[in-house]
Amino acid sequence: MHSQLEYRIAVPADVAECIRIRGLTRENAISAERLASMGITQASWAESVQDGSLPGVVCTFEGHIIGYCFGERDTGEIVVLALLPQHEGKGIGRMLLSRVSRVLFGQGHRRLFLGCSADPESRSFGFYRHLGWRSTGTFDANEDEILEFFPA
Repeated sequence: MHSQLEYRIAVPADVAECIRIRGLTRENAISAERLASMGITQASWAESVQDGSLPGVVCTFEGHIIGYCFGERDTGEIVVLALLPQHEGKGIGRMLLSRVSRVLFGQGHRRLFLGCSADPESRSFGFYRHLGWRSTGTFDANEDEILEFFPA
């Protein structure tokens, strides 16, 4: 299967599919309607990809997007990592996160951060910690724990 996986820089035309996938994730799925209520629309997301303020990487399998990761250029925040459930456990999420992290470090960030569930039973809790992300001991407005990562 891995030979059919492709990773590439996200483009504005990918956003509609990314929004669809966001509503299909196993944990923390967010519908297009809920995203819109948060001010995240297809148009606003695509504009941020176009102007470079939200760099991202998508993974495709047989020509279809199956996962993606996006980070904020100005802050160094990993804002979303999403993968269709049937493709979990294959290293795709790790690769997407690694590629976007490299982009952000290449833009001069010395530290990256993200909000993550503080529930040890959630997949994301162990996923990020296993990859070297560490708790800051703080929480965001959504009650997600803020984790940080520094380059090796």
